[in-house]
Amino acid sequence: MTDVKSAGEDRGRGGGDDRAKSVGGSGADPADASREDGAGDGVGRGDGGGDALSVDGGDRRTGAGDVSTAGAGDDTSRTGTGDDTSRTGAGDGVRIGGWTRFVTARPRLSLLVALLITALAVVAGSDVADRLGSGGWEDPAAQSTYATKALEREFPASQPNLLLLVDSGGASADDPAVAAEAKRLTARLATERGVTGVGSYWQSGSPALKAKDGHEALIAARITGDEKTAGETLDRLAPSYRGKHGPVEIEVGGPVAVRHEMQTTIREDLTRAELIALPVTLVLLVMVFGSAVAALLPLGVGIIAILGTNAVLRGLTEFTDVSVFAMNLTTALGLGLAIDYALFIVRRFREELAAGSVPLAAVATTLRTAGRTVLFSALTVAVSLAAMLLFPQYFLRSFAYSGIAVVLLAAGAALILLPAALILLGARVNALDLRRLFRRGEQRTTGGGAAWGRMASLVMRRAPLFAVATTVGLIVLGLPFLGVKFGTADDRQLPSDAESHVVQQHIRDGFPGSPGGGLEVLAEGPATETQYAQYKARIAALPEVLRVDGPLVQGDSAYFTVLPKGEAVDEEAQHLVGELRATDAPFDTSVTGTAAVLVDSKHAIADQLPWAAAFIAVVTLFLVFLLTGSVLIPVQAVLLNALSLTAMFGAVVWVFQDGHLSGLLDFTSPGSIETTLPVLMFCVAFGLSMDYGVFLLSRIKEEYDHTGDHREAVRFGLQRTGGLITAAAVILAVVMVAIGTSRVTNTKMLGLGIALAVLMDAMVVRSLLVPAVMRLTGRATWWAPGPLRRFHGRFGLSEGESPAETAPDGADDARRSGPEDDAGRRGDEEEQAGEEEQGREEGRNRDKAEARG
Repeated sequence: MTDVKSAGEDRGRGGGDDRAKSVGGSGADPADASREDGAGDGVGRGDGGGDALSVDGGDRRTGAGDVSTAGAGDDTSRTGTGDDTSRTGAGDGVRIGGWTRFVTARPRLSLLVALLITALAVVAGSDVADRLGSGGWEDPAAQSTYATKALEREFPASQPNLLLLVDSGGASADDPAVAAEAKRLTARLATERGVTGVGSYWQSGSPALKAKDGHEALIAARITGDEKTAGETLDRLAPSYRGKHGPVEIEVGGPVAVRHEMQTTIREDLTRAELIALPVTLVLLVMVFGSAVAALLPLGVGIIAILGTNAVLRGLTEFTDVSVFAMNLTTALGLGLAIDYALFIVRRFREELAAGSVPLAAVATTLRTAGRTVLFSALTVAVSLAAMLLFPQYFLRSFAYSGIAVVLLAAGAALILLPAALILLGARVNALDLRRLFRRGEQRTTGGGAAWGRMASLVMRRAPLFAVATTVGLIVLGLPFLGVKFGTADDRQLPSDAESHVVQQHIRDGFPGSPGGGLEVLAEGPATETQYAQYKARIAALPEVLRVDGPLVQGDSAYFTVLPKGEAVDEEAQHLVGELRATDAPFDTSVTGTAAVLVDSKHAIADQLPWAAAFIAVVTLFLVFLLTGSVLIPVQAVLLNALSLTAMFGAVVWVFQDGHLSGLLDFTSPGSIETTLPVLMFCVAFGLSMDYGVFLLSRIKEEYDHTGDHREAVRFGLQRTGGLITAAAVILAVVMVAIGTSRVTNTKMLGLGIALAVLMDAMVVRSLLVPAVMRLTGRATWWAPGPLRRFHGRFGLSEGESPAETAPDGADDARRSGPEDDAGRRGDEEEQAGEEEQGREEGRNRDKAEARG
């Protein structure tokens, strides 16, 4: 056997023969297989005092091979002079592939470059929050969008976005002193830079601008410019108008104030969420890993992903609109997915170390198995998020931008930087075991997950019961979604004490009609006064119309303001939009307003939803087929993933639309769900569910390839990943709940809804429904027609080693099980033997019947 060399020194001298046997021989002691020169952690000490990670070059099948070492002292990778440089011993016949050599050749340099790039990302993304918008719910190609832009251009007063609520106290709004002060404020506002279309009750006398009790009235204006410019103008104006002015008191509201306050609130809430999530996540990671060193690795990957995505979003703002809400997804997925991926990789690396591999061999096995799983997981999540690019609303497209970026960055950091860190750490990844403070005796590091294995065996023994019970339960939880009502995001997204929310609530409750929430009809083309009057009479006669104002004419254009009898976006108002668009006119008409935007947004989503669903389904089916080589498993994966989301959608309607738990969760229910939010939640939650599904299926597939035993593969897969998936789900749920502490209702809904979906998927679907369904489908689970089998054989990816590459000494089998698994396995074997005997008996009976025939 070739001696282990590191940093140019022959590590086989001075008792090296015994060490070589313990590392590369078939009788390797797993407790000693990762030790070199008494280092105890797979780290060889060079004579100069520098550390060098060393790997035995023996092939465990032949007992001979070449030396492949990665020295931490000089960050170089050396291979021996033999012919087979692709394998290294470490006692397990591990292949050292090109990717492993690439990511481990210069580990210190890789981490240094990553640190520099992260620092640049911090600088590049430092002002991203100031450049994000708070809108994006409208379809840019819709009739309402066209009419809004035309009215802003031709009739700025028709689209007020700033409302000053003037409260006269106990006096009447028509009191001379009140009127004089209000007129003075109106005239002053008209002279402000960046303000146009100023009007008020005291100028127009419009009853829609005066409260029913006569004590409040409105001053309306339009702040020009994009969202950022309008926000800056509002910051400049609001302090000088807000508060007491003689006999009146002013509060600032309107759409521009709502958007600005929403942006500010989201930024503050996001900072608080990060302060909550990071320390809690670190504590949970320490509980999962025990080692403080191992716990810091996933957190580091998450921070890199978040900071990198912020820089990407900042760059995108130079070319397109990006929603401020996307920052919440960046934080949630950045931490959640990075932790998922790092958990899976670090966990597998530690398993390989515990089984006797030295660090380089452990990294090679980890990348070939867990690394490939992470890659497939990232692709499936990215596909789900990419579906939002099919929708025209930039609110949804923003989540695709941020989600795809953070997924790819998290996966890249986990597959490039994490292996470099693991090579440098070696077995020191287990250092600083904080659980020693709370336990007695020696911590067991192998053979874990016996409880999950026993549960899998129980579920498979009662597969029909578990399959039916969980399916029915999930469907029942989703029933409230049948009563969903779609609406728009308005001021009620904000806390009840937010100033802009207070102003809009006063308007809703105390003013006739729906000031600022009416419908505008743009008329374009030459027309006479008589034609305008006839058209006005026709639309005023519609049953949902309270009053029609106008027309205001300018050249060949005019507009009418139509006030609906009910709420600005209720069912009657939406129906009125259709009636207005269907009313005959001698000129071209376009309808806009809050209800019109909602109607157009719903149509845009309905048009693209089938394409988005088909895109997610087809690409997911293809990717899961490449992973498993089965026709049935991809179908199961898509259907079970969709089923796992029912509880989330049911809870969203029951809690946020119907208002249950509104007091406990501190939000104001608008009585509807924002139209784009279910699409967003589906894409995100479906991707995360596939994330966990890939983790489980990949381990089941690896075991099935190793043993050919379907039931044992399912049991072993759940045994090895059940605890890991649950831990990852709990950690991601903590992050999402932290996001859900936001004071903005949509963000609260997103965070808490996805947290529920993640927990249901991990604890119910992956733990109960998947093993039950796979037990019912049996070995047919892995079936594929001949052409597809050949296609998968050529293009598919497989995680596990083939039997020919597995050591004959049974070390790998020993790693797969422990004494604590025997009871569950015996139960499975006895049941399987009984079924086989029953099958043989049925065959004999058939033979006898045929003989008698």
